[in-house]
Amino acid sequence: MLETSVSTGTYEIEPDFRRHCAIAMWVLLGLFVLRVIGQMLVAFMGVSFLPPMAEWYSGLMSYPILLPVQWIIIALFSAICTDVTRGRGVFARPNRRVGTFLAWFSAIYFTSMVARYAISMTVHPERRWLHDTIPIWFHMVLASYLFILSRYHSVTAKPGDR
Repeated sequence: MLETSVSTGTYEIEPDFRRHCAIAMWVLLGLFVLRVIGQMLVAFMGVSFLPPMAEWYSGLMSYPILLPVQWIIIALFSAICTDVTRGRGVFARPNRRVGTFLAWFSAIYFTSMVARYAISMTVHPERRWLHDTIPIWFHMVLASYLFILSRYHSVTAKPGDR
């Protein structure tokens, strides 16, 4: 059950559920951070032990624009993780509409990446299984993060919460 402490703004949700959501979200965010750092190491330091830039980068957005966008995502997702971990803050406030929207959005996002992978493997069979697919896999990571956040909101919101 959800109990709201008016004085502190803390949302006491099933502590295990909130903790599991927070842990999963931190792990997925950590994977994304490693991806961004890995790509930066290849782009700026030319490390040879990681895949070449062509495998990290789909080219849909120029890298000078993509990199700051990735760090904005990291900052936003970190703030969300922090609020969910603490059980208080704007991102921890249960909202059924947010949960429903994120559930649909994340499902469509994840499914579109599965389709992108299938199409890519059909059109470019030489890429099987992991060549030039890093962007696809990490979009799936981001979609999974959003799905867990949707579950957090959906499960923790009271029936009348908006």
